Amino acid sequence: MDFGGGNEIRFERSGRAGIVTLTRPQALNAVNHRMVNALDKALRAWERDDGVDVVVVKAEGRAFSAGGDILHIYEAGRAGKPPVDFFADEYRLNARIAPFEKPYVALIDGIVMGGGVGISFHGSHRVLTENAQFAMPEVGIGFFPDVGASHLLPNLGGSFGMYLALTGNRIRYGDALWSGLATHTIKAQDQAGFLDRLVASGDPESALRGFSIPARRETDSPTLEAIARHFAQPSLGDVIGSLERAAPTDAFAAKTLATIRTRSPTSLHVAWREISAGLTLSMDECMRMEFRILNRMLAGHDFYEGIRAAIIDKGSTPQWRPAGIDDVGAADVDAYFAPLGERELEL
Repeated sequence: MDFGGGNEIRFERSGRAGIVTLTRPQALNAVNHRMVNALDKALRAWERDDGVDVVVVKAEGRAFSAGGDILHIYEAGRAGKPPVDFFADEYRLNARIAPFEKPYVALIDGIVMGGGVGISFHGSHRVLTENAQFAMPEVGIGFFPDVGASHLLPNLGGSFGMYLALTGNRIRYGDALWSGLATHTIKAQDQAGFLDRLVASGDPESALRGFSIPARRETDSPTLEAIARHFAQPSLGDVIGSLERAAPTDAFAAKTLATIRTRSPTSLHVAWREISAGLTLSMDECMRMEFRILNRMLAGHDFYEGIRAAIIDKGSTPQWRPAGIDDVGAADVDAYFAPLGERELEL
């Protein structure tokens, strides 16, 4: 079945299922504009197709999807043509998946970050194996948790979503299941058997009954309690202050503080406000808010500096502007959230 996307994404009809496979393993299945448009086209067709009871999204190789095609975004932005259209289409796709009228099963066996999260975790069933790793690491590259992170992360209990947004730390399948990011966990070796049963029945609940396994959370209770305490604070400054007070005698607080201090101060402020705001917004409202932020990020400094340090001059230290968390004023942050007028995201 050809919905476009070239050799980077494959679409198949099998039994009662429409199956999407990300086929760009050499680029860790980074999501680009062609893939977004093709997936959008497939979902429109399959939502109306009575022969399709369930949609499955999976991937080839060791990563589900390590994010968006960052290098392309960097180069286009540096050339004075920031790819706003790519993000608009990507965000519209994220918003389409959330209310999708049929079961939408993401089968994740490997790394899932950024743009990969946007095409998987808004679906009804997020099935992770022991090889899965989840992260939204954007604050480390001067960007912000997007693709609907403002809808996904605020709902996790114990301020766990705020912790993930402000640190960019990776978690495994047990923490994902415990926090509600994953709906089910299965063994990697059972993926083929699960898919066979799903294709035959078209019903993820009955297919999962035979394969779903419990997964213990990897983060222990004292650490979860510390996360809840530090990251529930009423401002970013209070989060930092709470960690600072605990750091001299608490290894977790010291390590977490050290991580946060390497992140873009602007990104941290934006992420804190975005995740806080998302708690009371619908998915569509979240995507419009993220599009406002996105437009300002692509016109700013830290995103290009973050990519330079991480990818262009691998392993160098980014020089953030402003350089300190206290140097970012409320008005600076407000500007990221200001309406775009005629350029608002249309959903």
